[in-house]
Amino acid sequence: QVRLVESGGGSVQSGGSLRLSCSASEYTFGGDAMGWFRQPPGEDRETVANIMRDGTKTYADPAKGRFTISRDIADHTLYLEMNNLSPEDTAMYYCAAGWGPVPSRDTPPPPVYYSYWGQGTQVTVSS
Repeated sequence: QVRLVESGGGSVQSGGSLRLSCSASEYTFGGDAMGWFRQPPGEDRETVANIMRDGTKTYADPAKGRFTISRDIADHTLYLEMNNLSPEDTAMYYCAAGWGPVPSRDTPPPPVYYSYWGQGTQVTVSS
């Protein structure tokens, strides 16, 4: 059974924080990698952060130092803690699960690597 359901989005002011959650089924949580992505209005989907099955974490440059990806294995939940948000972080945020070897363990896999996606949760940051 495939299930990925994001929550936790909302509207915050610049400098604020949000914590996104992604509730997954046991099957989708068991992928080789899970990740967070975002898609600003009118732009392509971009990687935010990724966590491998062994716990290795990687971040895209805009997320480094501000965002933290984590997971609760018992609850099959993926999290994205976002701090010091700016209007440039405004986007629909998605979680995804993928299987197979990743292109690199130093950078997050691109969106094309992932097989299953949630429906997204909107994050809006005002200045």
